[in-house]
Amino acid sequence: MAKSTVTYWNAFSPEAQKEWAPIKGLEGMAEELTLSIDRETGEYTRLTRFLPGADTTALGGKSHPYPEEVFIVSGRLYDSAFAMWLEAGHYASRPPGELHGPFKTDVGCIVLEIVPLSR
Repeated sequence: MAKSTVTYWNAFSPEAQKEWAPIKGLEGMAEELTLSIDRETGEYTRLTRFLPGADTTALGGKSHPYPEEVFIVSGRLYDSAFAMWLEAGHYASRPPGELHGPFKTDVGCIVLEIVPLSR
């Protein structure tokens, strides 16, 4: 199986707002919108939207056994693991096991996440 495909559409349009779903454990702080997924391998591309005032400090940092690419689309997000504000245009290619977060934002932030096939 391969990643799902779709023709052009606008993930930020008013019509698409109903497609965003709260992230379990981050209700009221963050939402996600899966753009493409391979259900067999777990490979995906998605948007994560951190709402203004979101703060995941109580949950601590996280890491996972697979690589991940992230690109800040809009807003800004503070990554405590790196002690830095990430703003629109910041990009990272995280190796498996890299600690990131906890996160907080004052104005909100949209992050593009890509998790490759090698998951």
